[in-house]
Amino acid sequence: MPELSRRAVLRLGATAGALGAGALLAPHLVRAAPSQPTMLTGSFDSPARGGITTNWAIARPPGQTGTLRPLIALHGKGGDAASVMAGGVEHGLAEAVAAGLPPFAVVSVDGGGSYWHRRASGEDAGAMVTDELLPLLAEHGLDTSRVAFLGWSMGGYGALLLGGRLGPRRTAAICAVSPALWLTSGATAPGAFDSASDFAANSVFGMPALGSIPIRVDCGNDDPFYTATEAFIGQLPHPPAGGFSAGGHDGSYWSSQLPAELTWIAPLLTA
Repeated sequence: MPELSRRAVLRLGATAGALGAGALLAPHLVRAAPSQPTMLTGSFDSPARGGITTNWAIARPPGQTGTLRPLIALHGKGGDAASVMAGGVEHGLAEAVAAGLPPFAVVSVDGGGSYWHRRASGEDAGAMVTDELLPLLAEHGLDTSRVAFLGWSMGGYGALLLGGRLGPRRTAAICAVSPALWLTSGATAPGAFDSASDFAANSVFGMPALGSIPIRVDCGNDDPFYTATEAFIGQLPHPPAGGFSAGGHDGSYWSSQLPAELTWIAPLLTA
């Protein structure tokens, strides 16, 4: 598998965990030229999120008119579909594929700040992804029989949760970057869970399916989630790819890890 340059994918995730600004417009396909990448964006009113208008985006490498499998990229708290794609994600994807990776699509979607699971309010961003977004992606020509998940912080936790719930038949790979994990309900961030029982019901610790799905976990040595992430890795039946390295809980660290993460994900997703 070719080694990707930092330049080739830096733009793919430099702002993945940053706060998003603005909403995506009505569906449109951007084609600058035949050799340029394509981006499709749109929105739908999500029943799973209480009817909230939910924006989504699909980035494809240039020249790829066939069916592609999607990498679902889940944003961190305060982010949205636009913040994941900000910074030229379609161009970074194009350069990654040009560098030799098998082609795939990258998908982002608004998930709010509810930590990708059902809340007492009735909002369920996780069900939005599995029950609403995936069928929508199939309508737009993506092969959703197998998907992969990549997420940062809150999205890293969500990638583990949703990938595990879809199970090994549907989930080709999960990459959790600086995942927002806690060892006890009392240690969680305000708003992450509704109660101790909500925390327990949506824990990714001990999820049987995660033992049968290829997993990569990346976390900085100075990340506040280091201890809980180390504990999560330690209870997995098989050591995941990735690991700990210098860095914190920020975009600089996340962009530095992305070349290796895409190199790892692409062949698993497209196999």
